[in-house]
Amino acid sequence: MFGAGPGYRNSRLVDVCKQAGLSTRQFYEEYNTLEDLLADLHLYINDLVEQRFVDEIGRVADLPIRERVSRIVHTYIDAATADPRHTRILFVEIVGVSERLNQQRLERRSRWIALLVELYDDALRRGDIAPFDPRLAAAAFVGAVNGLMHDWAVDWVDATSDQVADELQSMLTGRLELERPESRP
Repeated sequence: MFGAGPGYRNSRLVDVCKQAGLSTRQFYEEYNTLEDLLADLHLYINDLVEQRFVDEIGRVADLPIRERVSRIVHTYIDAATADPRHTRILFVEIVGVSERLNQQRLERRSRWIALLVELYDDALRRGDIAPFDPRLAAAAFVGAVNGLMHDWAVDWVDATSDQVADELQSMLTGRLELERPESRP
């Protein structure tokens, strides 16, 4: 219900319980509020996407950087959009609910930034890119991902998930290509 239909803000506890085949008593054995349920769903979906992302990093470790970036970005988008309800929870429903959930969302963004910094550092060690501030670039990229995915999830962007992944891949490889050692004057 949070990721489809009424969305989080328009879902009532009684309706969520009815949809899940639970009594409200059973709900309160696990959660205090619907916000607590949304928080757990957000973390669960993030964990699923992150695991697919990390698994793909291991599979593509020996590929050239352009192909590594392509595979990793496409895997992320595939994982984040595999279930449209998950996409909506990750990028739409979680936004602005409360200070607590905003903090949770920012903490998860920070994890994604750290993962990207690790990838930048690895590319630097391999000699694929020249030195630059990977944290700034990663933060900018994660912000772009979140903005684009929000707009895509609410149908403000008319594109397939592959087109979204291709655009993000172009953004990321464009940044990396500008920083390749041989491209420096």
